[in-house]
Amino acid sequence: MHFVYNIQCEESVKAFLQRHSYSKSTISAIKNNGALLVNERQVTVRAMMRIGDQLKVQLPKEHPSENIAPFDAPLNILFEDDFLIIVTKPAHQNVAPSKEHLHESLLEQVYAHTWRNNESIPHIVTRLDRNTSGIVIFTKHGFIHHLMSQLTIDKRYLCICHGNVQDSDIIEAPIARHPASIIQRHVSPKGKYACTTYTSLKQKNGYSLCEVKIMTGRTHQIRVHFQHIGHSLVGDDLYGSMRKDIPRQLLQCYQVAFTHPITNEQLNIFDNDKSMMTIFDML
Repeated sequence: MHFVYNIQCEESVKAFLQRHSYSKSTISAIKNNGALLVNERQVTVRAMMRIGDQLKVQLPKEHPSENIAPFDAPLNILFEDDFLIIVTKPAHQNVAPSKEHLHESLLEQVYAHTWRNNESIPHIVTRLDRNTSGIVIFTKHGFIHHLMSQLTIDKRYLCICHGNVQDSDIIEAPIARHPASIIQRHVSPKGKYACTTYTSLKQKNGYSLCEVKIMTGRTHQIRVHFQHIGHSLVGDDLYGSMRKDIPRQLLQCYQVAFTHPITNEQLNIFDNDKSMMTIFDML
């Protein structure tokens, strides 16, 4: 992967790279395994550039981890270009490998696709719990991942919870690790600030369908906040709402919106899976 820039002012290569959000680690990697060329001549970061020069930045080739095994299975791709790939994840699949589920993760599934097509290594931008479905964003290089980390990503969810939730509200309640569990979280004054907004879309038979937006990204944030207000997600056995006929929490990331870090295009991506609506109508 490489980028070409037309230089508009006199400055060093290093100053230009820093101004364009190349991190110290990326610059170091470029020096060791990539290339910097000004007017097709290889240079160091100390080189001075003049107006009208052309800088080519060749990013270093990345190599896959030995712990990642390609999982060749069909992907539901919502968006893909040279820099990003946005896909959907079903419930009961990890985003990344874990001790309990070593392989067949979404990361390995995306890796099989990207390596086959252009030998790029996917990097996870957004994550979902194993039993949450919906949209997950990956980049195709660590540098693009760094750029994405500096952006605001608007993530919207659909959930089905217990009780008749009325109108809209904001939940501001700090979240911490539960003292009795390495997995479970709870609302605690010792926790980190967390903010969730929601709008009730439908109510039926003691259940509510809500649209949710998270303003922060704490572990299990939506699940913990809805339990905190007395409306646990249906099927969420970790937070007090187990149902044998619904073997997972009813939570789906159905929309993401952000500015593309390279093209500056405004992306608004939707997951068209209507299963949450179907399940709600059946309750």
